[in-house]
Order: sequence, then C-alpha cells, then structure tokens
Amino acid sequence: MTAAAVSARKNDPQRTQEDILVVATEEFSTHGLAGARVDAIAERTRTSKRMIYYYFGSKEGLYLAVLERSYRKIRTLEADLELTNLPPEAALRTLISTTFDHDEANPDFVRLVSIENIHHAAHMLRSEAIRDLNVSVIETIAGILKRGIKDKVFCRNADPVDVHMMISAFCFFRVSNRYTFGTIFRRDLSKPETMERHRNLIADAVVSYLKTPE
Repeated sequence: MTAAAVSARKNDPQRTQEDILVVATEEFSTHGLAGARVDAIAERTRTSKRMIYYYFGSKEGLYLAVLERSYRKIRTLEADLELTNLPPEAALRTLISTTFDHDEANPDFVRLVSIENIHHAAHMLRSEAIRDLNVSVIETIAGILKRGIKDKVFCRNADPVDVHMMISAFCFFRVSNRYTFGTIFRRDLSKPETMERHRNLIADAVVSYLKTPE
C-alpha cells in the first residue's frame, strides 16, 4: 500500500474498518480467537492496535464484527436472488446452489462458524445483529415452501428451519471436512465434476423430501 493510499484511507473510516475486517477474517479463521494476533492485523493493514480497539473495542469485539460481516455477506447474497419471482422448485434449487457455491468460495466462513461452535456460540450470543440477519433465510424458505404447497409442487409441510439445516449441513460439511473426508475415501471434493454432482445431489434430495407425502 502506497503512502498516498494510506493517507487517503485515513480520511475514510468506513474503508479503514472494512480493510481491518478483511484481514481479521483471515487471521481469525486461520488461527482461531485465541491464536489470532491483533498486532499482526494492525501490521498488515498499516494501522495501529490502538486504532483497531478504537473501532471495535477489543479483540473479542473485532472477532464478533468479523462474524457479523460473514453472516451479512451470505444473507445479502440470498436477498439479491429475488426468489419470489421464481417458481417454488426453481427458487429452492437456486437457493441451494447459491449456498453451495458460497461455502465453496468462502472456506473462511466455514472455519469461523466451526471456531464459534468450539466456544459454544458464546460470542454470537451477544449479537442481536446475527440473530436478526439469519431470520431472513428462514422467512425466505418458509415463503418458498408455502408457495410450493399452494401450487401443489410440494406435499410435505416441512419446518423451514429443518430444510435450512439440511441444506447447510451438506454444503458446510463438504468444506469443513474436505481434507479428512478426502484423505479417508481418496476423493478430491474440489474436482469440478464432483462439485457439480454434489450440487445436484443436495438439491434433488431436498426437493424429493418435500415431494414425498408425510
């Protein structure tokens, strides 16, 4: 980063905070909350530890801001899909494909969620923003299921949280367990043909479940 760029950024607090969050995401997802170093984040962003604490309050505050940003990213991505304009099955398949591709492209998100689970969601419990952000995906799925029942495309009155869990479980597991699963079963989960098969597999499984009478 040039001196001019650093000077320009100092006059743009929002950009400075975003730069810090980008680097902090990598630091926390790589080293965990305990192992991450605020000094390293400050050095890489050419700012100061004092400035980071000014913006985020503490190391834990920065970690929570990283979590909130990560969830906001996927929820914004989903909102941009405009799924209400699609038929129910197409809407659901689009949502599943988007979740699949997001997790594949953002392993840092998967690692962060895994780290927070190690901490029993202790930090996430402090965040109203994360709870509010994640209401939207359940409302989206609930709307798709309701339209599917109305249009007689689906015949199962499924719990939208259960459906969200089905989708998340498969997409998340592929990334979180990529190396152990791949080593045990000698499978390269990053191969394009494998990814395409799995993307279709989870969509077919969820849709088949919803089309099966209770």
